[in-house]
Amino acid sequence: MPDSTIIANRGEFIDALRALRRGHVLVRASESWGGCSIDGGTVQTAFRPLAEYALIDEYDNPDGFEHIHYYRLTERGREFAERALQAWERRPLIERLATRFLG
Repeated sequence: MPDSTIIANRGEFIDALRALRRGHVLVRASESWGGCSIDGGTVQTAFRPLAEYALIDEYDNPDGFEHIHYYRLTERGREFAERALQAWERRPLIERLATRFLG
């Protein structure tokens, strides 16, 4: 696991984990670290830590568009998402709001 990967926006990261855990797919249309979406919502910074920590993995989508990459949670990602989302929900509401506001 890379030591230098920073989760720049923890609220977005948690939202991405939640959507992926529900079975939504992360769609990457650009080779830059941005250019991603989940269920129509833009993912600005969460792709990099999800990929570098091996929480997501690309899969072949024969019904998808050419040059578009599709990702799902890995087994490791599902286990991590479960723990992270439980820990997030245990935090006080004011702390979760501050985290979302500050990143």
